[in-house]
Amino acid sequence: MRLRGVRRSSNVEDRRRSGGRVAMGGGLGGIALLIVLAIGYFAGVDVTPLLNDSTMQTSSEPRELTPQEKLAGEFASQVLATTEEVWSQLLPEQAGRDYVPPVLVLFSGQTASPCGGASGATGPFYCPLDQQAYLDTEFFATLEQQLGAEGDFAAAYVIAHEVAHHVQNLLGILPQVEEIRQQANETQANALTVRLELQADCLSGVWATHVDGILEPGDVEEALNAARMIGDDLLQKRAGRVPQPHTFTHGTSAQRSGWFARGYEAGNIAACDTFSGDI
Repeated sequence: MRLRGVRRSSNVEDRRRSGGRVAMGGGLGGIALLIVLAIGYFAGVDVTPLLNDSTMQTSSEPRELTPQEKLAGEFASQVLATTEEVWSQLLPEQAGRDYVPPVLVLFSGQTASPCGGASGATGPFYCPLDQQAYLDTEFFATLEQQLGAEGDFAAAYVIAHEVAHHVQNLLGILPQVEEIRQQANETQANALTVRLELQADCLSGVWATHVDGILEPGDVEEALNAARMIGDDLLQKRAGRVPQPHTFTHGTSAQRSGWFARGYEAGNIAACDTFSGDI
C-alpha cells in the first residue's frame, strides 16, 4: 500500500499517551493473551476460563509512545484519510447522503466509550452512540503474528471495516437492525449480526476498489486473506471448538472473503445487500 504523500486525517483522537496499558502477569503470556482475546471477540467464544490465571493491571501514568506505536498511529491516520476521500464522494453519488467522517480513537490496553469499556478483549469496534471507531494499535501485531493475516493492507482492511459500520449508521441500517435484534432470540440476533458484518466486509471492498491508485501488487490478496483468517468457523476451530453456526456473529471465512470480493468487483454500495436472499 503506497501511503507516501497521503495526508493524515485530523479525525483521530490518540489516547495512547494517557496510560491504560494492560500489564500481563502470571498464566498466559502477553502475546498468548492477545490471541485468546482476539479469538474471543471474533468467534463469540467465552474466554473467561482462559483468563482466570492471568493478572491484568493497568497504569494511568502518562508515557511516551514507542517508535512502533508512532508508525502504527501514522498508518491508521493515513488509512482513515483514504476512507474519508472515498466515502465523501461515493455516499452522495450512490446513496444521496452527505458523508460526515467518524473519529478514530486510538488506545492502548483499555479505554472508555459510550458503548462500554474497550479493551483488547473487545477488539476493534464502532460505537454508533458517539459515531467513533475504537482501535488498539497492538491489534495490528496480533493480526499478523497470531492470526496469520499479514501485510499492511490487511491492517487497512480492519480500519475500513469499522468505517464501513459508520457508513451503515449514516444510511440508517445500524439502528434498524438493532431494533429488530432487540425483539429476536439469540440465534436470530446472531444471524442478523452476521449479515451486518458481511455487509461491512462488502463495503470495505467497495472502498478498496476506489483507492486502487495506492494499491500495490498483492494488496487485495492480503485483505482477502485477512477476511478468511477472522472467519468465525476458523477462529472457533483455533479456540478448540467445533464450529457452531448458530453462534456465529461475523460469518465464515468463505463468506467474509466472498463479500469483500463482491464489493471490490462491483465498487458500488448497491452490491452489498446482505439482507436479501442467501449469504
